[in-house]
Amino acid sequence: MDKEYDVIVLGTGLKECILSGLLSVDGLKVLHMDKNDYYGGESTSLNLNQLWKRFRGSDGKPPESLGISKEYNVDMIPKFIIANGNLVRVLIHTDVTKYLNLKAVDGSFVYNKGKIYKVPANDVEAFNSPLLGFFEKFRARNFFTYIRDYEENDPKSHNGRDLTKVTAREIISENGLKDDTIDFIGHALALHLDDSYLDQPALDFVKRMKLYAESLARFQGGSPYIYPMYGLGELPQAFARLSAVYGGTYMLNKSECKVEFDADGKAIGVTSEGETAKCKKIVCDPSYLPDKVKKVGKVARAICIMSHPIPNTSDSHSAQLILPQKQLGRKSDMYLFCCSYSHNVAPRGKYIAFVSTEAETDNPEVELKPGIHLLGVVDEIFYDTYDRYVPTNHYEVDHCFISTSYDATTHFETTVDDVIEMYTKITGKILDLSVDLSSASVSADEK
Repeated sequence: MDKEYDVIVLGTGLKECILSGLLSVDGLKVLHMDKNDYYGGESTSLNLNQLWKRFRGSDGKPPESLGISKEYNVDMIPKFIIANGNLVRVLIHTDVTKYLNLKAVDGSFVYNKGKIYKVPANDVEAFNSPLLGFFEKFRARNFFTYIRDYEENDPKSHNGRDLTKVTAREIISENGLKDDTIDFIGHALALHLDDSYLDQPALDFVKRMKLYAESLARFQGGSPYIYPMYGLGELPQAFARLSAVYGGTYMLNKSECKVEFDADGKAIGVTSEGETAKCKKIVCDPSYLPDKVKKVGKVARAICIMSHPIPNTSDSHSAQLILPQKQLGRKSDMYLFCCSYSHNVAPRGKYIAFVSTEAETDNPEVELKPGIHLLGVVDEIFYDTYDRYVPTNHYEVDHCFISTSYDATTHFETTVDDVIEMYTKITGKILDLSVDLSSASVSADEK
């Protein structure tokens, strides 16, 4: 390992693999190492035996009624991809789409006053939605029409408003929308994590709503989301292949992976098994540099194996359901993610459901009850928590670029924002994501 690299990437989590691919395409000399003997890091996918071993220990085996172990691909960080979002743009920009088989997700739902509703995403759906009362339908339809017609570069569509100055709260109140309507628009459509967006300039909020509606229209499905066949474990491996095509070097199962620093505290290489590889920059997940990160929260989740779809989701074989925080009297939203044999992540007739949220207590079983209650009968349930970390270092000084931990959301928008920000810090360049979105296609539906 006497070569010098431009960048050494530690950990094969999704963020690290995307960056490894992007930097290799840029012509940088990349060495990618992982202490584990598998791809994916925290965002790996497990078969049934691996899932059992991780959560139930080495004793016992999964019951035969659950089917064949290798037919399971259970994501440890379950997230759907929004069809016109930045992750799809990155996939197209890097041509990684040729390594993936993507398929539309059946449904997108929201929880309101104890019931599950399809998320209305445009003026027609708002008018027909049982989520809204008679007069609210008219108000919502007018609001959605304004959003649909808004074009940032066309002042005629702005209705005299400057969305860089007007807040989201102001444009919502002008339309007289009720709190429950604001709840689903902000959390299930614009995908905001809390209500702080209401007092921010409205432009980002409007763009997020447009992204949702355009993504929904993209594949004519019941949701704006797509998801890889065989689970998210396919994504890190696809970017690893890309990096290798462009000269990136991969080394798995490298014990320790100790980052070396010079007298000024600048990263200069990585030592593993007595050998040191030199480099100019380090990219890694928080586990590789624990003294340069701080804990900011914890995610609680339940992983459930079921023999049916989530009830009241129109028999969707794959679905996202968001439970806005106010509906539960919480500080954080709760997310339900369901996938099945239709995306080849479980044997025929089996469904994998996740319930996840930002933990507000030390008791995930109690905290996740509102979401688990909506699943109906479950065959098996596994509870898990993991800590969330953010970097505290000064990358300009130590040349270490550390990703943030994955949050509780069941979509990729926050994940890709972190990757794009890291790319700019590492390279000093803005990632050009102006791509032809039509070059990403999805598989035909086969239920």
